[in-house]
Amino acid sequence: MNAIPPTGDTLSRRAFLDLLVKACLAGSALLGLGIVTRYLGYHSEGSRSSRYDLGLASEYPLGSRIPIQDAQAIIIHDSQGFRAISLVCPHLGCTVNVTNEGFSCPCHGSRFQPDGSLRKGPASHPMASIPVEVDAENHLILYRG
Repeated sequence: MNAIPPTGDTLSRRAFLDLLVKACLAGSALLGLGIVTRYLGYHSEGSRSSRYDLGLASEYPLGSRIPIQDAQAIIIHDSQGFRAISLVCPHLGCTVNVTNEGFSCPCHGSRFQPDGSLRKGPASHPMASIPVEVDAENHLILYRG
């Protein structure tokens, strides 16, 4: 069988496949760089500022732990008074699940104590506290942002 030598205008199969592999690798590298940049640049709490009137403080009995879905927070009423903890994971912003042992992030496995302190990463910070107060009308007010 006679092999026809390639002319200057044609691209050999080997050269084409080599070019295709290099283009795929470059595209994958750019995509990976974008993902890593987004991952490292994430800020867990946004700058939204909101005030939530949660109703009468008497609706939150001593010893209660009541999640407030609209505010992505949990209200805790203990012997020290009222406090609120953000249900947004400080790692990458997923909404954590409330468990008997505290809180767990379904996205990457971070675990937190019932008081919001870090038990197990990959999160490197405890859950954020949110200001909460009882106003003059005995309403519980939560401030986000």
